[in-house]
Parts: sequence; structure tokens; C-alpha cells
Amino acid sequence: MNDRNDAHTILEELTAGDQRAADRLMPLVYDELRMLAARHLRREPVNHTLQPTAIANEAYLRMVDQTRVDWKDRAHFLAVAATAVRRVLIDHARKRNSAKRGNDWQRVTLGGINAAEGAAHLDLLALDDALTSLEKLNERQCRVVQLRFFGGLTNEEIAHVLGVSRSTVVDDWTIAKAWLLSELSTDEQ
Repeated sequence: MNDRNDAHTILEELTAGDQRAADRLMPLVYDELRMLAARHLRREPVNHTLQPTAIANEAYLRMVDQTRVDWKDRAHFLAVAATAVRRVLIDHARKRNSAKRGNDWQRVTLGGINAAEGAAHLDLLALDDALTSLEKLNERQCRVVQLRFFGGLTNEEIAHVLGVSRSTVVDDWTIAKAWLLSELSTDEQ
């Protein structure tokens, strides 16, 4: 049995309430969570205080502590992981910014949003605020951005998770990307 099949079986056990399953799940998914966290930290300043290991650990703890999640498959797991990583990074940025009262804001590059090479840096908290606003306008477009940016999912994986066609995901991404660019450029003025 391969790791994906093992992970799927363990996710089913976790859904059924077997909390010991979480201990068996960690070795199978940890590397993927850590790579996801490392990819996000590459967008952060060099002096960022979080490490990929800390983000992966915190995201994992938040994920397995959820009792109402009906784990379906790897793509669904990555979708939940994307949300957990986003929350860890946002919580850290809020805590750090509240301590510094707005100085030294954490900045990230919203990969794939700017067509130009060397995309402009965006404030992670501004991005979170924009995604919250987008969610009120169109929840699915917000999920597409979240799954793509924070989860690293492909269009096909996103379509699977959301239960829509690949072309719907592409359309949602195009519209959401334009909306976010407009929203975030307005915030900078």
C-alpha cells in the first residue's frame, strides 16, 4: 500500500473519531505540509521569525483537531491544509504587527497575480482582508485563490475539491485575480 492510500485510510479513521489515527497520519503528510510552508516562507523577508517546521506543526495541529471534517482524499486534505497555513501566517502577522503597531509589516508576493516578472510585494494582512471581502462577493472565487495561493493546488485539483469544471476554476481565477489586483492597488494609494 502506498502513502496516499495509507493517508486516505487514516483520514477515514480520523473522520470516524479515532484520535490515534492522527499519530499515524503525521509521518505520511508532514513532508508535504513542510514543503507548502517553505514555499510560502520564500515569499517572506529573510528575517521572518517563523520556520517551515513551525508552520507545518501548527497547521497540522489545527487540522487534526477538527472533529467535523469529513476527510475525502488528498486534494481535500490539501484544501484544508491551505486554510490552516493561511490562518497560521495571518495569526502570526497580526500578532507581530500588533506588537509593532504597523511597523515592519510582513510582505508576500502573490504568485501568479501580477503578469510582470518580479511581482509587487503585498501585505499579508491586506491580502487576507481582500480575500475576506472577495468571499462576501463570491465565495467560490475566494476558495479558488486560497487553494491556489496557499494550498498550491492545480486547476484540476481545485475543480475536484470544489466540484466544478476545470474551465470554471480558470474563469474564477481570472476574475478573482483581476479583482484582487484592483482591490490591493487601491489599498496602497
